[in-house]
Amino acid sequence: MLKVLQQLRSCTEWKQRRVDLLAIWDEFLPLLEVRLNEQPIVNVLEVVEQEQVVRSRVRYRIEPDCWAEAYVLKPIYQRGRLPGVIAFHSTVPETMRQPAGIEGEPEKAFGLRLAQQGYVALCPRCFLWDDGHRHFFSWHARRQVRKLQRRHPGARGMAKMLHDARVGLDVLASLPEVDEARLGAVGHSLGAKQVLYLTAFDERVRVAVSSEGGIGRSFSNWSAPWYLGKDRCVEDAERDHHELLALIAPRAFLLIGGDSADGEHSRPFIDATLPVYRLYDQPPRIELFNHQKGHTVPPEAERRIYDWFDAYL
Repeated sequence: MLKVLQQLRSCTEWKQRRVDLLAIWDEFLPLLEVRLNEQPIVNVLEVVEQEQVVRSRVRYRIEPDCWAEAYVLKPIYQRGRLPGVIAFHSTVPETMRQPAGIEGEPEKAFGLRLAQQGYVALCPRCFLWDDGHRHFFSWHARRQVRKLQRRHPGARGMAKMLHDARVGLDVLASLPEVDEARLGAVGHSLGAKQVLYLTAFDERVRVAVSSEGGIGRSFSNWSAPWYLGKDRCVEDAERDHHELLALIAPRAFLLIGGDSADGEHSRPFIDATLPVYRLYDQPPRIELFNHQKGHTVPPEAERRIYDWFDAYL
């Protein structure tokens, strides 16, 4: 695992290796063949004020015949264009209402907290809940993947999540209040997986925080059909996510663990990526923070998340 990244001697050599690595991952996880020949059209469904924040529920086209919903949160009082962050929810019935701070655990209300601190946040709903089903069951997730594959034969759930995240980023960048050169991503668990793939495959994400997603493919349920699928994980055992972390360099990436999905066992993935970061002649902006409190977001992790965005975005 380590040799691929440690044998690099220059940034020029890495940039060529990076092109090759992107090609390998494009084959490993083919993107959805979807064309949207228009700028994002955002329909505002409702607007409310909440705790010094304006919260809008919006709808936008995600595929030619499919729409997505999200919450957009921004400060009531704005001055100039603001940094924007896409905030993904975890596997909870509240879905996008969780990061928007409407329902669910307040420590995971990333979108609301960021908006209160001067950011614009987009909190989209994952496609696994697109039919309005609130609770997560594996049979229901498999049904959603089968629906996806009727439109896109052979598509994997992670490819759909990546596509939707990139369109969500288009929407965020198109908002007049947002500085499109200052975009970030944050998520916990399911949302952390989306952060990893979005940041690796979309260089517009300048700063990212991934909390307890399981950075190694053996660390959590990456083989589930709504992520990569068991057959793909078995076929390409050599591919692992240290390569995605390398694709992110030199952008800022914070991995948060609690010794559950991530933790000290995740450190080799960070260490494997450091040789690439060091090629850029600047202090590496990739870290592991292990709070050792399980699959949660305790106060010290919350502080670290917002400090990370303040420092680099």
